[in-house]
Amino acid sequence: MPSADRGIQPRRRPRQVRAELTRERILTAAAHVFAEHGYAAGTTNRIAERAGVSIGSLYQYFPNKDAILAELLVRHIDRGSWTAPDRLDLSPGSLEAAVRTWVRDAVANHGEDPQLLRIMIEEAPLSRELLDTVDRHGRIRVGRVRDLLARHPDVHVGDLDTAAELIVFTVEMNTHKVMADPRGIPVETFENELVAMVTRYLRGDDPRT
Repeated sequence: MPSADRGIQPRRRPRQVRAELTRERILTAAAHVFAEHGYAAGTTNRIAERAGVSIGSLYQYFPNKDAILAELLVRHIDRGSWTAPDRLDLSPGSLEAAVRTWVRDAVANHGEDPQLLRIMIEEAPLSRELLDTVDRHGRIRVGRVRDLLARHPDVHVGDLDTAAELIVFTVEMNTHKVMADPRGIPVETFENELVAMVTRYLRGDDPRT
């Protein structure tokens, strides 16, 4: 795993309500500024002006705009979730519906402004918190997929652990790409094709049929 950049760690974690509200204003303002102006032109001065705080106040919480973007990506990841296997139908013939639920979860998790999503994916530096967040959510999602693979009667794969890792990576990475540029492939078409591909793989269908 790549090492974290210590220069982008947040400087101050609010302990009082007022300070937390200020931090929230900065993050909300940054999301708007990055989406409207792009990352290069989304300066800390613009963010502070949009948030209604002084530049000095902004620097009390974040050392630079890289740290702000890293925090936005952490929050983006933390908000996302995949449906737990115990809430899915595990009866024979239900595998496609279960896969579709997870694909729709991934699409819903990436519902931000496409421009902001693209900036977060392409520009966000690696903070320690971001690396930990990615690892934590990755383990949760892989664990949920593996649980379903182990219990669903229609699943026929050679190795459960590898299959679970492949599914999470395939769904997440492709959803990132499509949702960051929704003009490329219609979301409905993307969903149907990805669900079909993953379902065929899990059922062990012969690719020649």
